[in-house]
Amino acid sequence: MKAVPVVRALAAVAVVALSLYIALTMSPRLGLDLRGGTQIVLETKSTETVEANAESTDRALGVLRNRIDALGVTEPSVTRSGDNRIIIELPGVQDPREAAEVVGRTAQLTFHPVVNADPPPAAEAEGEEAPEEKLEEGQQRLVDEDGMPLVIGPQVMTGEGVSDAAGVTDPTRGGGWFVTIDFKSAGGETWRQLTADAACAQPGDPARRIAIVLDDEVISSPQVDPSIGCGVGMSGNSTEITGQFSSEEAQDLAILIKGGALPLPVEVIEQRTVGPTLGADAIDASIQAAIIGMILTGLFITVVYRVVGFLATIALGCYALIAYAFMVFLGATLTLPGLAGFVLAIGMAIDANVLVFERAREEFGKVPAANRKRKGALPNALQIGFDKAWTAIIDTNVTTLLAAALLFFLATGPVRGFGVTLSIGVIASMISALIVARVFAEWAVRRNLVRKRPAISGLAGNGRLRQWLATSGPDLMKRGNLWLGVSAAIVVFAFAGIAIRGLNLGVEFTGGRLLTFSTSQAVTADQAREAVSEAGFPRAVVQTSSPTGGAAESISVRTEELTNEQALDIENALAGVGGEVTKETDELIGPSLGDELRTKALIALGAAILAQMLYLAVRFRWTFGISAAVTMFHDVLAVIGIFVWLGKPIDGVFLAAALTVIGLSVNDTVVVFDRVREMRRENPHEKFGKVVNSAILQTFPRTINTGLGAVFILAALTLLGGDSLTDFALALLIGLVVAFLSSVFTASPLAILLERFWPDEPDLEDDEDEPHRPTNGQRPERRPLKRGAVDPYAHIPSGRETEDSNASR
Repeated sequence: MKAVPVVRALAAVAVVALSLYIALTMSPRLGLDLRGGTQIVLETKSTETVEANAESTDRALGVLRNRIDALGVTEPSVTRSGDNRIIIELPGVQDPREAAEVVGRTAQLTFHPVVNADPPPAAEAEGEEAPEEKLEEGQQRLVDEDGMPLVIGPQVMTGEGVSDAAGVTDPTRGGGWFVTIDFKSAGGETWRQLTADAACAQPGDPARRIAIVLDDEVISSPQVDPSIGCGVGMSGNSTEITGQFSSEEAQDLAILIKGGALPLPVEVIEQRTVGPTLGADAIDASIQAAIIGMILTGLFITVVYRVVGFLATIALGCYALIAYAFMVFLGATLTLPGLAGFVLAIGMAIDANVLVFERAREEFGKVPAANRKRKGALPNALQIGFDKAWTAIIDTNVTTLLAAALLFFLATGPVRGFGVTLSIGVIASMISALIVARVFAEWAVRRNLVRKRPAISGLAGNGRLRQWLATSGPDLMKRGNLWLGVSAAIVVFAFAGIAIRGLNLGVEFTGGRLLTFSTSQAVTADQAREAVSEAGFPRAVVQTSSPTGGAAESISVRTEELTNEQALDIENALAGVGGEVTKETDELIGPSLGDELRTKALIALGAAILAQMLYLAVRFRWTFGISAAVTMFHDVLAVIGIFVWLGKPIDGVFLAAALTVIGLSVNDTVVVFDRVREMRRENPHEKFGKVVNSAILQTFPRTINTGLGAVFILAALTLLGGDSLTDFALALLIGLVVAFLSSVFTASPLAILLERFWPDEPDLEDDEDEPHRPTNGQRPERRPLKRGAVDPYAHIPSGRETEDSNASR
């Protein structure tokens, strides 16, 4: 029997050592919202000849990667999302115009013969319209790179024929800059024929020129060298464009040519820019919140559970290390919501230990007083505590993983990172609680010092609160209809807020542009609104805030879709009243993407409730599943209602908070239902309402102790997180309180109500295989299970629960 603890101890040491090694040797991958930069999401569009699918989008991605690589941005990222979207991340790029100048050129690169350079016909007299010039089929009138008129013929070659281009200089040729172009084999032959035809024109004749066009703009129109003979052309797979180029002009032209042709048009549907200071402040705030929260949680758990609580606190530190190392090892991107999720998971990680310790207290309380100092008393109680808490731990963590998975698959951008870190946090918390903390606790309860003084272990005694609940606890379910009425009133309160004040949907769900600036000088709200209005945007929604409570030092401007130049106009206008202006965030969401994200948000919430309901219906009973689902809906509506009345935004980050609230709601409800399931097995004749009430009273200390651990973390995030994290932490804090109350006052009385109409009647056979039938309208009497029969909804303890105390020596 000693082999299992030894193996568990070795596993704990190995996991912690490996995590420490990874944490010291690898660095986390920070999202742009933490390190600063610009993210652009493009959507490819189908044309008459090319369908926007995964294959054509990958070709466009390769072209864009060439363009972006030429920008010289450190560690750019270009990836495909779905079949027709491309996500571009440019760390350190604070001016989106810089990226859009290159990325935004979306038409095909084409090569054309030049027909002539005649200007359009002039009007004969002032006020008359110029006669319309007739061009042959395929011809078009443009202006060249110097602004002079040019008539070009049909395209002869696209950028698909170009393999490379570069701006170079050769000291042996005078040091001037020129552009080299390399062609693919087919492209080289086409270029030879194009130059052979152009060489037939006389030097100086516009027809001797070749126009290189990108996005209906002539980016270069070089003349074929006089040494090239008519019909001969330029042989080989490379050529040069010479002229009076500066270094920058040569490099820019090479970038545009090398970037080449996108196989199909693209549209910018999302653009985000985050200043580097905002991310640094968020990281500092999160670290402070994590430290403060862990200290407060550790102190609280140590006071409540003494020795095992102190050891659980050490395991909590190991949890943070394991979760961090796991995230780094997987290469997961840590985003701003993800960082908050990582910190939140620290508070939630103590839940499993609390479940175990509360169970162990109950088991130790059953040991006769004369036997409590025996060698196996504490270890046996702790072991049974782990065994009996196992089902609740699994259920609570699976439901949280379901919510995290939905975030990953249905959310986009930084919010998806929250789903990743939350999932990693759940897995790491189980490793910490069931392996690391168990090794520490089992070692401690076997020490003679602790065995002879059970009180210091933290597992002896049920505490005043538990004793009061056990002896004089109120019959909460006696007023079940009242609690359901209050819950219904909360739902009405939420819907009233939505109807009266309306949802303050963020730009992610409506489309538009949201700009956030910080100013060196205090600015009032009226000054900011006037400056933005005078800049030509009178309909913009301008809001201000100040960390000092005085005039604004932070200004947000929300408008319909703006160009990058218009966004710069707003920034310059604010600089006129606020001094030095720093752009903190810049979010651009296209209207089509806003509709899509809004739809996905509703699908995510609905899918989360349905998935949790199905899981609980399988693990418990369908009546329990419906009760939990209605409670989840109630909790999310309550948080939305409070946010609506407070005027807070409902955006993608709020969606992450709402799905987490669903997880919190299920966690508390599952713990109660798990205890109900066990107590029904032990007391099959007890009325269901009394069983539920007893389950609530017995799990109340666990709920309080677990909730306070998360409250410490969320309160620290709310106070220290700044504008970027405050609303997120506040939503979770409200959700935590609501989830605790609803598990008692909504889910439980609703389950009782459903069981009243659809009672659970297991197959309890009597000697004649006849079930007991109801009489006088009463529920049928429950009979004890036969020896060996299995209640499908009952907790089935491990055989180790009945082991003799000496087995744990």
